[in-house]
Amino acid sequence: MMLRKRDEEVLDFESRRQQRRKKRIRQRRRRIFLFLCSVLTVLLLFFLVNKVKNKVEEHRLLKARNESFVGAPPFDVDLIEPNEYSRPGTLLEKIKGIVVHYTANPGSTAKNNRDYFDGLKESHETKVSSHFVVGIDGEIVQCVPSTEIAYASNSRNDDTLSIECCHVDETGEFTDATYLSLVRLTGWLCYRFNLTEDDVIRHYDVTGKICPKYYVENPKQWEKFKQDVKAQIKEVEKEVKESEK
Repeated sequence: MMLRKRDEEVLDFESRRQQRRKKRIRQRRRRIFLFLCSVLTVLLLFFLVNKVKNKVEEHRLLKARNESFVGAPPFDVDLIEPNEYSRPGTLLEKIKGIVVHYTANPGSTAKNNRDYFDGLKESHETKVSSHFVVGIDGEIVQCVPSTEIAYASNSRNDDTLSIECCHVDETGEFTDATYLSLVRLTGWLCYRFNLTEDDVIRHYDVTGKICPKYYVENPKQWEKFKQDVKAQIKEVEKEVKESEK
């Protein structure tokens, strides 16, 4: 009887010891899990905070840089997120020209087109973007930095800047406000990158695509536009010289 009782006590002791051991293991695993969760949370917060800070700083620097250029027309810097469908982040080695486009989407705004480019990172619908978009009311939005390529001009993506222009109807003709902003923007970019009006081309001149439609169908108006750009380059040059006095 005494032996049986002692055996039972031993078994009971072993059972309690095993339970305590399992409990310690569970507690240890729980502490490790909580620690890993805390580390991951901190890393995630650090990543998100830095991403926001970098975006804010990038926007601030670009805006400050653009505002510092004499002769530049007013424009909003609203860069699309880096992604393989509209902003691959590939650097432009040298800017040799400016390509003018039309949106082929009558009535859309500069913001509409900018948001469409940005949305491609999720829709994966196609690969397209533009450095600048000029709206119907003359507003200008920069979507891609002038140091990076945009998906707009096919074989000339790697050495040109692109400007998309909004229009009110199927003719593709620009409003007076759009035209004026386009001339001012193109003239300033030409001066900034040491280009002439002869370095300004249509998308049509690259691929044969009817873009910008109005200026493909009305070549004399395109030549007039280039002469207006030439005059604007001289105007920017004059403003720069005045600012240096």
